[in-house]
Amino acid sequence: MKPILEPIVFENEQSISAFEYHRPHFEMPWHFHPQHELTYITESVGTKFIGDYVGPYEPGELVLVRSNLPHCWKNKANGKSGARSLVIQWNLGIYAKAPELNAVFRMLRSASRGILFDTKQSAALKTKLRSLIALKKEVLYVELLAILIHLSQCDYTYLSEASFMDDIPQEYGTRMTKINDFVANSYARKIYLHELASLVNLTEQSFSRFFKKMMGRPFFVYLNEYRVNIAARELLDSDASISQIGFGCGYESLPFFFKKFKEFHGTSPKQYRKQFQKRF
Repeated sequence: MKPILEPIVFENEQSISAFEYHRPHFEMPWHFHPQHELTYITESVGTKFIGDYVGPYEPGELVLVRSNLPHCWKNKANGKSGARSLVIQWNLGIYAKAPELNAVFRMLRSASRGILFDTKQSAALKTKLRSLIALKKEVLYVELLAILIHLSQCDYTYLSEASFMDDIPQEYGTRMTKINDFVANSYARKIYLHELASLVNLTEQSFSRFFKKMMGRPFFVYLNEYRVNIAARELLDSDASISQIGFGCGYESLPFFFKKFKEFHGTSPKQYRKQFQKRF
């Protein structure tokens, strides 16, 4: 199977694209492209998939992904504002590897795992990121470099455990897109391994090996991460009871939901909600 490749077309005599994305949903499936990408989320909440990472996202997040790193964002279906982000994409090799840019190239190598910048530090760049949209040619080239130099001095955290410096395996693509879409549509009910295996034309044993190889952990560990992240978002965004949220995220046992939630967030759902309420 061929991987899901997003073809990026630049304007004539340009190697950088800067634009604002605003639609009801982030429509691109799990994909990759040969260009680096910087994405600043301005509206919507949901789940981001970066390499083998799955976790929530919210406005104010700035993520850098290196070329060929599979990624996508899935916003909540009932979001009122739609999906909005500032996106900058650029070709590899457009900046010379001069000693003065060592920090920038270290950052780009780190981005092979996907990196999330400190929210407060990246917020100061929002206006500059937006201004790139109106720029062209040499001005855009210089201003993007200035932003990358600034970001190379900022704090950031890694997202994916695996690094994607080389061309991604062919299995990343159609299979993983189908799996991610299936989980997004079915996490609220009991999911059987044979359903997923059949979906991608594999035996259950082959599917388990494939998924662990691609994502670095068994499918049901991943599924619990996904459900817990959805639950965490619901705890903050809704007034539904904790039991309603747990059952609504596909858990048939509340004690098991509490156990898994604490594994991923280090606290109970009740305390998680209280901590948020105290902050805001």
